[in-house]
Order: sequence, then C-alpha cells, then structure tokens
Amino acid sequence: MRTGALIVAALLLLAGCTADGGDDDGPVTLRFQSLAWQEESVQANKDLVEEWNATHSDVKVEYVQGSWSSVHDQLLTSFEGDEAPDIIHDASDDLADFAYGGYLADLTGLLPARLTSDIPQRSWETTTFGDGVYGVPFLQEPRVLVANATWLKRSGVRVPTPEHPWSWAEFRRITEQLSGDGKYGVAWPLKEPVSATLNLSLSAGGQLFHRGADGKVTVRFEAGDEVVPRTVHDQVGTDRSASPTTLGSGGSDTLPGFFGGRYAMVPLGFSYRQQIVQQAPEGFDWQVLPAPAGADGLAQGVSPQTLSVAEDSPHKKEAAAFIDFLLRPQNMVRLALGDWMLPTGTQALADPALHTAKDDWATGTALAEHLRPAPAQSVRGYAEWKDKVATPAFQEYYSGAIGLGELRERLEEDGNLVLARYQR
Repeated sequence: MRTGALIVAALLLLAGCTADGGDDDGPVTLRFQSLAWQEESVQANKDLVEEWNATHSDVKVEYVQGSWSSVHDQLLTSFEGDEAPDIIHDASDDLADFAYGGYLADLTGLLPARLTSDIPQRSWETTTFGDGVYGVPFLQEPRVLVANATWLKRSGVRVPTPEHPWSWAEFRRITEQLSGDGKYGVAWPLKEPVSATLNLSLSAGGQLFHRGADGKVTVRFEAGDEVVPRTVHDQVGTDRSASPTTLGSGGSDTLPGFFGGRYAMVPLGFSYRQQIVQQAPEGFDWQVLPAPAGADGLAQGVSPQTLSVAEDSPHKKEAAAFIDFLLRPQNMVRLALGDWMLPTGTQALADPALHTAKDDWATGTALAEHLRPAPAQSVRGYAEWKDKVATPAFQEYYSGAIGLGELRERLEEDGNLVLARYQR
C-alpha cells in the first residue's frame, strides 16, 4: 500500500509541472520575439517588457531579438521544430501561410473589447484569414514623398497637402518641370517594386487580385492597375524626370543623392524620416508630402506590423494579456514614436505627440484614414507570385526592357498559374 501511495504522489507531482518546466507555484514565462531594430524602438519595447515584469509576479516575459530580414524562414523553422516564441512580432502580409498552416492561434475571444474596438475594422481585415483573426495590427506607415523644400520653393510649383494632393498626372508634369542639367524631379527606389506599386495603385482604383464567388483569387491587370506603373515607366524612359539608376536601389541608398541635390523628391515609407533627421547635412530643408491621388483619392495599401500568438503556446491567455498591455493607448504611442510610424489605435492616433509640425508628424497622421489593407493581404501563394513572376516583370518594365502588354501578360498568365497551385 505504501508503494502505491508513493507512486500516486509522484504522478501528482508530475501533473503539477507546467509546460515550460516550472511548477504551479512558479511564474509562467512567455517568450516575446520583437523585430524592433531602431535604437529608440528597441528601447521602447524593452522598457515595456520591464514594466510588465515589474508588475506581474505570476507571468514573466522574456525579450527575444528577431530580424526583419530573416523572420519568415526563421519562424517557419521554429514552428516546425516546436520552438516558436509565444508572442510573435511580424507584418500582416507575412501571416497568411502561417495562419492557414495552423501555426498561429485564432485570437477571437482572447482579446479584450477595449483593444478590438479601438483598432478600426479596416486594420483588422489585414489579419483576418477565413473566419479567424491571427494577429493584432498595431503599427503602420503610409508611403509619402520626401521633398527638398528649398528646391520646391524656388521652382514655384504648387506644394500638395493631404487636403489638396497632386494627381498622378500633375505629379508627372511637376517632376518633369523640376528636372534638367543632370538633376531629376524624383528618384524611385524600386529594388522591391511589387508592394510599392500595388499599394500605391489603390489610389487609382487598382485591385489586381480578384476573388470570385468560389473564393479563388485570380490576377487581372486592369485600367486602374496601369496608372502607377505607367507613371514610373514614363518618368524614367520618356520624360527623363526619374533617375534610372535608382530603380534597383533600396530607400536608404537614395538618401546621399537626395541630400546632395540630385533628386527633388524620393517616395519613401513614413518611418524614413528618422534616417533623414540623423543623416541630413546641417541646414538641409526637407518636408513630407502626400503621395499622389487618383480616382480613389489618397487610398493606399498597407501591411501593418502585427503581434500574434503561436498555436502551440500553452499560455495563450497570458500572451493575449501581455499584448493588451503592450498596446494600451499610451504604450502604443511610445511604440509608434520609437519606430517613427503611425499607431492603428484611434486613441493613440489622437495623441498630440503625433500631430506636431516637427518632423511632419501631422502630415503623416492626416493620411491614416486613407490606409487600406494591401491588395495581396490574404492571397495564398503571394510570396511565390511576387518573387518568381511580379518582381522580375516590374523590374523589366520599369527599365524599358518590356512593354505594358508583356507586363500584363506575365502578371496574369504566369501569375495565375502560380496562384492556382495554392487554391486547389
């Protein structure tokens, strides 16, 4: 009898162990993988983790540093190896395959009403796949025009505002007017041309991806999808108002030429302002302008940064509680300021710190209401379509190697063959 009692006691002891190796009386430990990389942003995230840990004795959070450049493959490896962090920082356009693959937890019912009601529905659409919600969208940035303010002032051109933006046709005329003597009205950094083109095309009514009644997605390159590519193509090849050498560059690569007076404007993400503040020569006067508008006004696609919970995490409720803490309005403002981006939450977006003239925060904040889910947001197979079909096709079109007809043919015919494999 005594032996049996000892066995029962041992089994009860084992049953009391938690999945992370502690016992019921010890704290739960959550691993939070952050992709913050700018110094201010990393510090803001680490400070919030410390504040949580200081006030939660039963649930501790461990900060893990990740990298945007390798996050997709790294997460895939960690999911398949059962080593995924509990809380995952990513971008909404990277979630579809993970969500459909069963790697991410459906957050429906796990998040408090305060958080779900504070973030607009259009932002939640970026993380909704099928009937589930697989991430909390919390930071986003519009694409804007960063301009040499002195150059624009001397030229006498009309300076656009969010209330009175340039049209795409006016933008093309003005960049031509600003060009000459080895200088260009605009430098397009299009090393990664697909997301920039598709997201800006929403302003002209471009959709590209069309979902049928059967739920399957097909590519159709229609009139609204042509406006932005044709503008870039003609600025480079016809007007000579856009530098051909920057087409293969990243955004940061264009800044030396911008500071040196070679380009009047550069289309960049709103967060590039931090690099400009840090790197611009003394006395360089710059300003943020809204991207051009089309038939659908200033609409443009975004893929917000997101926070998700791993499906295999044994502590989903605790992870959701930490996300709720991290995204309280005042904390969301801290994260936005650290990343030089816009918060998705309406309370955070109203904070006076995001409406200042300094560094043109107010201009970017005025664009928040026009941001929409990126066209490729929920398209399975998008990553392969982008890498194998769209990227080379757009690169060749912008360089003048192929015409608009061949661009359309490759995006549609080759693209639909790729997407079909994911929709059987």
